[in-house]
Amino acid sequence: MFINNIDPVLLNLGPFEVRYYGLVYAIGFLCVYWFLHHSIKKGRLGINENQLDTYMIFVILGSILGARLFEVLIYNFGYYMNNPSDIIRIWDGGMSYHGGIIGCVLVTYLFAKKHKVKFYEFADLIALPACLFLAIGKLANYTNSELYGKATTVNWCVVFQRVDDVCRHPVQIYESISLFIIFGILLYGYLCRIKHASRKSPDGGLFWTFMLLYSITRFIITFFRDEPLTLGLNVGQWASLVLMGLSIYFLWKLGKNSQKK
Repeated sequence: MFINNIDPVLLNLGPFEVRYYGLVYAIGFLCVYWFLHHSIKKGRLGINENQLDTYMIFVILGSILGARLFEVLIYNFGYYMNNPSDIIRIWDGGMSYHGGIIGCVLVTYLFAKKHKVKFYEFADLIALPACLFLAIGKLANYTNSELYGKATTVNWCVVFQRVDDVCRHPVQIYESISLFIIFGILLYGYLCRIKHASRKSPDGGLFWTFMLLYSITRFIITFFRDEPLTLGLNVGQWASLVLMGLSIYFLWKLGKNSQKK
């Protein structure tokens, strides 16, 4: 058994607080920026640095807005209707992965269309740092004592003292480990693509592989979460099933199109 009594506030700077949760988001978006900037320098992304700066502003706004709206409207609508002032308190956590993905994909699609860049060219490059971002982000959920698991007696169970005295599955750690593994798979695929450019996998392959692998692991691990169910599954699992189906369809379509070439 482990005790989680971590203070979610890293630093107090007068009236301002620096929280692990916010720090992870800042580092995550910086990693995305650095990776895309590096890709531009290597000629792997058809936009310039000024366009990248504009894109990052919109993708940050789109991701955060999408993640928060999905959390408010889908996951905890009743709570936020009774506590509307808490809607803007994103520093306390409560950001939906699925909503963030929708926001990010929508901004990327519109930006790619405007600047005449292939959407999948963007999406494949974003998948890698985004996966790492999420892996670290799950650790921030752990420090926030949110998205915890069901009560259990396993040896590695955790008591989240800011919640109650019940020993629970550290689901945040499970998800973080799975995402680090997925990141390793994507990194291997990305390096193979660079090394064997003549046998390049179809554009979109990395993106939809990421979507598929995380949907599968998220669906399985969420069985250990302490969340209400609808028809035997929770909202995140239903969303994961939809995303899983889309991923399989588009991977099949990409493979079929590549065989025709």
